[in-house]
Amino acid sequence: MSNLRLLDPMFGHDFDTALRRFFSPSVFEGEAAPPKMRIDVTENDKTFTVKADIPGVKKEDINISVDGNVVSINAETRSEKETKDSGDKVLRSERYYGSVSRTFSLGQDVDDTKVDAKYADGVLTLDLPKKAPTPASKIVVQ
Repeated sequence: MSNLRLLDPMFGHDFDTALRRFFSPSVFEGEAAPPKMRIDVTENDKTFTVKADIPGVKKEDINISVDGNVVSINAETRSEKETKDSGDKVLRSERYYGSVSRTFSLGQDVDDTKVDAKYADGVLTLDLPKKAPTPASKIVVQ
């Protein structure tokens, strides 16, 4: 985040308002914010379905791991934008390279041998079958 704070006279002309705006966090309009991964999780009797928005990522750059009821999604992102004038001199270049990730737990263990993952149009869809509960075993005291 930049240390630059923008003061806008539309938010008040008095010194207190300007001082509050100066010390409040704000993002300079030219900064590219790192992308966030937004997810939806739905459930039925047999599976959990996860949809994660990861635009601009190649499917080879997505890693998914399942450990019991904990699901982790990691992705390497690359975003480039250049603005040029008529003489092909770069006036502005915005780039972001990094990773985004989400880790969350579900209400039941997942059968990690039957997980189905698809990625299309910037949306990762995971079908996570629920693991059948194991019956409690009776232990005989000897």
